[in-house]
Parts: sequence; structure tokens; C-alpha cells
Amino acid sequence: MNPLDLLNITNVGVFVIFTGAAGIILLSRPLDKIIMFSLLQGGFVMVLAAARYLDVAMAAALFDPISTIILLMAVMRINDIRTSRGEELA
Repeated sequence: MNPLDLLNITNVGVFVIFTGAAGIILLSRPLDKIIMFSLLQGGFVMVLAAARYLDVAMAAALFDPISTIILLMAVMRINDIRTSRGEELA
């Protein structure tokens, strides 16, 4: 058995999902969490494409960056509010 047989798109996608989920749990800074959330979304799209749900994968590939940008704007706004109040950022 060739060890490279384990490197298919499903296994890589699941690894990327678990890496993103672990990063979201373990990292404390909000911007790092957003980066890990994007990584999780990328793995999700890979698994959807591997399962041949291409219409759902296309919709997820279109809407995931939009939701990430909205989440990034919200975190930046919260950071601005916290700095104006004098609170310490996490």
C-alpha cells in the first residue's frame, strides 16, 4: 500500500477543518480566530467538493469570504469601542 493513498482531498479537508477548529479554540486574539475560521471554511468547501455537492460548495465558496469580511469589520469595530473606553484588548 502506498502511503500517498491516504492523501486524498477528503482527508486533507478534514485535517484543515480540525486545524482551524483547534486554532479557534486555542488562540486568544480575535484576529487570529478569524484567520482560523477562514481556514475552517476552506476545509469545509474541500469536503463538500470531495462529496460532489458542487452546488453547495459553490455557494459556500461565494458566501464564506463575505461572512468573514463582515465578521472582521465587527471585530474591528468592537476593538475601536474597547480602545475608546480604555479597556485592555484580549
